[in-house]
Amino acid sequence: MRLSVSEIDLSSRIFDELIFIKAELNKIKEHIVDVDSIISEEERQLVRESLIHEKGGKLISLTDFKKQQGL
Repeated sequence: MRLSVSEIDLSSRIFDELIFIKAELNKIKEHIVDVDSIISEEERQLVRESLIHEKGGKLISLTDFKKQQGL
């Protein structure tokens, strides 16, 4: 089966459009923000408190916590 000139032109235009869309998608991927990297003000405060506790030596390992709890 042979393609007509108009079918070839249409295929070429579709291919060009797909290349353009793929390039745009790559640009979007480069600039998108990872939702998991966004934290609320409450979470930010919890992190600050945790860092203060860590510097003060008030944190224990999960293993030690489990031992204390008899787990």
